[in-house]
Amino acid sequence: MSEWTRWLVAGLLSIALGALALGNAVAVSIGIVWVTGSMLLLAGGVQMILGFSDTGLGNKVLSMMLGSLIAVLGISFMRNPLKGTMSITAVITFVIAFAGVLRLFWAFRMRQTGYYWMMLISGSLSILLAGFILANFLQASERLLGILLGIELIFNGGALSVLALFLRAHTDEY
Repeated sequence: MSEWTRWLVAGLLSIALGALALGNAVAVSIGIVWVTGSMLLLAGGVQMILGFSDTGLGNKVLSMMLGSLIAVLGISFMRNPLKGTMSITAVITFVIAFAGVLRLFWAFRMRQTGYYWMMLISGSLSILLAGFILANFLQASERLLGILLGIELIFNGGALSVLALFLRAHTDEY
């Protein structure tokens, strides 16, 4: 199998998996939260183990407390993944809103340039998206992570497919 064909297969597989994720966004969201919880539990456990080797009683206690907190958060996500989707969605919504406000701030600083409108529109759309998520928080939180992963997989698949076609056309150069 040629290199470009492998990239095309990877791209088409990514598109198919993205469509599958969009078709069952709630299950994918729960899976994402469960994996996140597992990673937090593992990280907390490692933090606590490493805390034993810290020098000084204060460092050991802080390291053990931090590890315990991370592990408890991981267990919480794994025990109730639907509430975990709500927590992660709230954080994502905050980040989207903050990024929108920041882009609006920059837009007004760039009023005299040609970039003003693009920055203004981008910031406004981010704030509207955050508002939409908040207005539909209960429904959105169950699906948002799966939808975002599905969209990313489709975009990734499209990019890999274009890369494959590029490599096919320019095989002698690369």
